[in-house]
Amino acid sequence: MTTAGDIMHRGARWIPAHETLDRAAQLMRELNVGALPIGDDNDRLCGILTDRDIVVGCVAMGRDPAKVTAGEMARGTPRWIDASADVGDVLGEMQDHQIRRLPVIENKRLVGMISEADLARHLSEGQIASWAESVYARTGP
Repeated sequence: MTTAGDIMHRGARWIPAHETLDRAAQLMRELNVGALPIGDDNDRLCGILTDRDIVVGCVAMGRDPAKVTAGEMARGTPRWIDASADVGDVLGEMQDHQIRRLPVIENKRLVGMISEADLARHLSEGQIASWAESVYARTGP
């Protein structure tokens, strides 16, 4: 059985909710990633911040990324998966919620992240095609 821990990118880091978006962007550049999990004061996952969130939700709105925090951008209930979960459960979680990045948790701690690139490296073409169709499918006109 292939697990989330087998396909994830290890060494994922998160950004504290109180940290500003300019610092988040710097960390994304340093780590060469497009998303960071957001952690609250109790080291619990409270959201995901993407590079797109910074651009569209802050900069394009005329807000100063040096004054807006990662926590202010956190919306909704963050999705995650346990490191021991089967890859089928990983795909199901990502498909059901139409998400492209999924934090991996082990013993209540962030241990990795699963992205599109991780899926492409570890799954069959059929699995990837099915995943992409459901995650990128749009409803409505």
